[in-house]
Amino acid sequence: MTAINSVTDLTLDGDVAVITLNSPPVNALSANVREGLFEGFKAAIADPAAKSIVLICEGRTFIAGADITEFGGAMKGPSLQDVQDTMENSPKPVVAAIHGTALGGGLEVALVAHYRVGVPSARFGLPEVNLGLLPGAGGTQRLPRVVGPEKALEMMTSGRHAPAKEALAMGLIDELVEEGKLKEGAIAFARKAVAEGRPLVKVRDNNSKVEAARGKPEIFADFRKANARKFRGFLAPEYNIRCIEAAVNLPFAEGLGVERKLFGELMSGSQSAAQRYSFFAERQAQKIPDVPDDTPLIPIKKVGVIGAGTMGGGISMNFANVGIAVVIVEQKQEPLDRGLATIRKNYERTAARGGITAAQVEERMALITGSLSMEESFADVDLVIEAVFERMDIKKDIFTKLDAICKPGAILATNTSGLNIDEIASVTKRPEAVIGLHFFSPANVMKLLEIVRADHTSKSVIATSMKLAKQIGKVAALVGVCPGFVGNRILGARQREAQKLVLEGAMPWDVDRVLYDFGFPMGPFAMSDLAGLDIGWVKEKSNGATIRDVLCEADRRGQKTGAGYYDYDENRNANPSPFTEKVIHDFIVKSGANPRTISDEEILERCIYPMINEGMKILEEGKAIRASDIDVVWQNGYGWPVYRGGPMWYGDQIGAAKVLAKMQEFQATMGDEFKPAAALEKLVADGKKFSDL
Repeated sequence: MTAINSVTDLTLDGDVAVITLNSPPVNALSANVREGLFEGFKAAIADPAAKSIVLICEGRTFIAGADITEFGGAMKGPSLQDVQDTMENSPKPVVAAIHGTALGGGLEVALVAHYRVGVPSARFGLPEVNLGLLPGAGGTQRLPRVVGPEKALEMMTSGRHAPAKEALAMGLIDELVEEGKLKEGAIAFARKAVAEGRPLVKVRDNNSKVEAARGKPEIFADFRKANARKFRGFLAPEYNIRCIEAAVNLPFAEGLGVERKLFGELMSGSQSAAQRYSFFAERQAQKIPDVPDDTPLIPIKKVGVIGAGTMGGGISMNFANVGIAVVIVEQKQEPLDRGLATIRKNYERTAARGGITAAQVEERMALITGSLSMEESFADVDLVIEAVFERMDIKKDIFTKLDAICKPGAILATNTSGLNIDEIASVTKRPEAVIGLHFFSPANVMKLLEIVRADHTSKSVIATSMKLAKQIGKVAALVGVCPGFVGNRILGARQREAQKLVLEGAMPWDVDRVLYDFGFPMGPFAMSDLAGLDIGWVKEKSNGATIRDVLCEADRRGQKTGAGYYDYDENRNANPSPFTEKVIHDFIVKSGANPRTISDEEILERCIYPMINEGMKILEEGKAIRASDIDVVWQNGYGWPVYRGGPMWYGDQIGAAKVLAKMQEFQATMGDEFKPAAALEKLVADGKKFSDL
């Protein structure tokens, strides 16, 4: 064995040179890895005893992509292209042996091998689009030549990881080898390639699939049309499409030029910067300064859920999905049966779409049981989550009972979206076991989990909750107790301004349009119509004091009644409503104010800047650990566009000084609701950025 460098070895297995890469955790293409590959291939090519070359990786995966920590810095050592050229131009057959994942730059390395073999569990993809980028090492030109433009379009714009069986079927790999015997299988394949005199296949020269698509612009037009909603606002999917068009219509070298140009534009642009920031922000959110990595964890083998409604059912599914048993408790049989039936229906719907198998439906349902008794069902649970109506008296009553029923060491969690968890914990003799686990609806779909730390919550309970969130596929952010926590508190600031804007002359559809164009999936009024205007509205107590009251009194309660702020047609398409416009006009007249024309710029500033300011108050009060945690909450729970990073990151793009100046201007003309946070004033005075917090 020859050590090429600290991460790369070269050995000879008879007449097969084996280059082994071992750079934990995922063999990312760092300068060290590139150097090892470059020098390793040069040495293998120069060795007269070697008739073929196998590239294989140690650890849990093949090369899982670029080292994104190097993005934006000066290039050290050989470039990835240097490595690729050496591999592709090798006079000896090169076989890439793949396990785990071959992603991004990793797949681009594999694509310059003459042949590829993989184990059945391997997965393949070019997920750069998720970082606002495109494959920048020939992937946009080589993948369409292997799998065809149609398949390349789907893979590159979604970032999807294709399983090995599919990869084999579409020609991305040449052979499946037995699980656990990758090295032996790859060496055998390499020997066979030499013995049979197989050609040194260069993907770049395989033009048949791209030529078949030439002169068929409808392939791209139809794809754009079909995905217009999904790609809205994002540059990277469109740039990926343009590169594949270049692969179809241009020679390989010219297509590479297009790839290089568009990659550079994305890399230097704000969207990719935001998406890369978000990638790291999610990982940073896992780090709790005063909760060490070695904090003892509480084993979670069985979970109790109180409430079989929409939230309780969705929460339960998260645990069953990963093999954790769940018992759901309801007060009466009928809502319990209805809740269990809804869970089954959700699973069957997923199975019908091919997301899971029919057998998996039954496996997961077998893990979920129903009960009418907390006393009988919760004595042995490791975690119980309360998901009942948002009333403090009800929650206190439940936690008093849980305290008496649950075993010592069990975690007692509430799904409240804003009630004081310290007050809930105060009725128990174990406040250290109480925590908020704020799931977002639908709980089986939404990624965010706000984990709310109360005054006495133990470090073990926090650490266990953070780990559990990851286990069930959630993005977690630890926040503190305050009205609305982080997400809903900031939402309140936005909603307040949206309502005020309407009473000053803007129409609901104007506000919604501005926020939609900014990148939100929908504006606040469309969202209210979707959720139902009558949530929290009581007919008997209504006195027409608000626009919502008047709309509900007229049975305009949102999409479900065919009208709310908007009028809806039979397909639930929204149209501006003359009725709503008159209601708003009447309110303005009654107030004695004069409606005015409000610019799109003011709508955006009035809705967004108070959110940033509220974020600063939250940080000031210590209710979020970092500015980036606030961004994680808003991206994953509230539809903040990922290509704008989050409210705090966006604040840096505007400039803290501008945000402050505008808040001061609004305060002077509209009142103290716009009073800047002291932390914002200090940030500007110190010349710092939101990202410094």
